[in-house]
Amino acid sequence: MAISTIIIIVLAVIVLWAIVAFNGFVRLTNQAKEAWADIEVQLKRRYDLIPNLVNAVKGYATHESTAFEKVSEARAKAMGAGGANPAHAQAENMLTGALKSIFAIAEAYPDLKANTNFIELQKELSDTENKIQSARRFYNGTVRDLNTATESFPGNMIAGSFSFKKMDLFDLPDGDAAENPVSVQF
Repeated sequence: MAISTIIIIVLAVIVLWAIVAFNGFVRLTNQAKEAWADIEVQLKRRYDLIPNLVNAVKGYATHESTAFEKVSEARAKAMGAGGANPAHAQAENMLTGALKSIFAIAEAYPDLKANTNFIELQKELSDTENKIQSARRFYNGTVRDLNTATESFPGNMIAGSFSFKKMDLFDLPDGDAAENPVSVQF
């Protein structure tokens, strides 16, 4: 076998590897974008439920206006944060905390806890929160795979050559993971 044939075979293998690696990065990037879109769908559902929930509680607890204002402010910040970035994750976590205060207020009003509209809104919000958590886990798993491929050798050569970038995980800000969650029972 001639040296030129060996060189051609080696070059063909390198080109094939580069094509496969490039396509892998495209697949991982698209999966991460799709996963983020799934999170946004669930967040939109949450944003739509919050005003109804606040209005249901407001009728019973008119003197708790600061809690309602905090929920409204947190909702506005979360909706305005946009994109997969640490600021958005922090805004979403602030909204979750504000919602806990609404449920704590509701605990003090037995008539509200028995209200079928409130119960249905609570169930929908709980279901949405579970879907958000599931979508976040899927997104973070996909981003982890993309980031690992972007940083690992020899994939980092392809990633750098074609400007594939690491993406941010959607996680809790420092310190939030260690805090005990508020326990609200209905």
